[in-house]
Amino acid sequence: MIRRILPWLAPSTFLGLFFFLPLARILALGLDFTGLSASVFSRISQVLLFTCYQAALSTLLTLLLGLPLAYLFARFDFPGKAVFRALTAIPFMLPTVVVAAGFNALLGPRGWTNLALMGIFGLERPPVAFVGTLWAILAAHVFYNTTIVIRLVGNAWATLDIRLTDASRSLGASPLQTLLRVSLPLLRPSIFAACLLVFLFDFTSYGVILLLGGPKFATLEVEIYIQALHMLNLPAASLLSLVQLGCTLVFSLMYSRYISRVTAPLKPRAAWMNVQKPKKLPEKMFLALMLTVLLAFFALPLLALPLRSISRLEADRAQQVQTGPSLTTAYYHELFVNRRGSLFYVPPFEAARNSLAYASLTVFLSLLMGFPAAAALARPGKLEKWIDPFLMLPLGASAVTLGLGYIITFNRPFLTAHFSLLTSPILIPLAHTTIALPFVIRNLQAALALIPNRYREAAAVLGASPWQTWKTVDWPIISRAAVSAGAFAFTVSMGEFGAASLLAQPEYPTLPTAIYRFLSQPGGLNYGQAMAMATILMLACGLGIIVIEKLRLPGTGEF
Repeated sequence: MIRRILPWLAPSTFLGLFFFLPLARILALGLDFTGLSASVFSRISQVLLFTCYQAALSTLLTLLLGLPLAYLFARFDFPGKAVFRALTAIPFMLPTVVVAAGFNALLGPRGWTNLALMGIFGLERPPVAFVGTLWAILAAHVFYNTTIVIRLVGNAWATLDIRLTDASRSLGASPLQTLLRVSLPLLRPSIFAACLLVFLFDFTSYGVILLLGGPKFATLEVEIYIQALHMLNLPAASLLSLVQLGCTLVFSLMYSRYISRVTAPLKPRAAWMNVQKPKKLPEKMFLALMLTVLLAFFALPLLALPLRSISRLEADRAQQVQTGPSLTTAYYHELFVNRRGSLFYVPPFEAARNSLAYASLTVFLSLLMGFPAAAALARPGKLEKWIDPFLMLPLGASAVTLGLGYIITFNRPFLTAHFSLLTSPILIPLAHTTIALPFVIRNLQAALALIPNRYREAAAVLGASPWQTWKTVDWPIISRAAVSAGAFAFTVSMGEFGAASLLAQPEYPTLPTAIYRFLSQPGGLNYGQAMAMATILMLACGLGIIVIEKLRLPGTGEF
């Protein structure tokens, strides 16, 4: 019994202190309605209505773009298919501040589109009003989540027996009738599961709303941030968190129910058997149209960001950067400079260093607690089957809600009378570890479960100690999964914005909070530095994405 309980001491104690205790404090405060006026409940209903509205509209637009692309990747073979498929997946793992900065660099007031139109037509003001509109929110959500539809629906479509559609066509059905009466009914579970997952991500969206829409488009999470930090109304913020958690739980349960039905029914075939090269003119036109849309929508924001970070335009030269050629590295040099000489100014380079330190500590803590928990789950008993669902609960929790729980819980001395965890920089990596730990455990558990126990028994018979057995048997097998799990924890910590926006102290900013601060300030110099920081963050997270995809175990699922 001691050997079974011992692996759970560290992760269960950690999650108890830094996940369940903050949620319990939110629950206690959110259920206390004393002091809450009728206007607060009216505001909550308005915010909830808008949250559902924008999530439903975003899901519909994602489906309209994702279904044709899913059909494209499922049925056609063309040069560069793997590259184009990877291009749709990259946005899903990028931090929200990077995506917001990319759309800002492309369509913002100082973005390439407005600058080109102003130069061509001699305009004094940007003609395209994109940032601060509902369309900016919807576009970013579609940019993020289209890959969900492509992966879930496309994988089912690729293995669907093509003889069913051929039989329908031979009986006189048009392509539209075949799609509506044969393909879509068989794909309904996959489509519904994809819609639920997209809706869930759009419902809990925070960084996209705050950075591209602004406070006037307040969703539940943005309103939590406003009530907690701007209005200092913690009871209202707690009540909003309870509403958000309840809705998220319902959508998560619905997704878990329908994802189990995502199969290719009626004699599924290997995906390669259904793939063909486009031969007819309509097929070639469809391929050209979809690839054009894919490049324009997914590649341009990613390319606009680094190009804008090395371009000094006329609008920027009035700032305190020396004039020079159009291509410049001045914005990157400015990341190290305290131009005003202020004691309270933290250069962006310090924010990057803080993020690296937080990410490194997150990786260490996640792996330290993830290994024993994953080893126990690899050979589950009754105890492990009870504990496992609780370990996965942080996956469905909002980072903003978690940050609010930390504010409520740790706003008093912790351990000693003179130490406040809320003002300590260590609180951010603790929050990031809470978010990353479930994935780390799942990834390591899948790898450890693949190791036959007879390998360890053979090592023990040959005289190996438990440490030697782990070093020579277990580690060579799970090393790839460990690196992949560590890369995920690193990527999550580097790009996490929700909890950091509530918890980061002014003297210890993270890279995402620094980008948000510089984007919110006027001036070409601030804008250029925000673009430079977002490019650095994109490269760092892109490296993590590559490592995860290269080392991810096969058969672990797409989402």
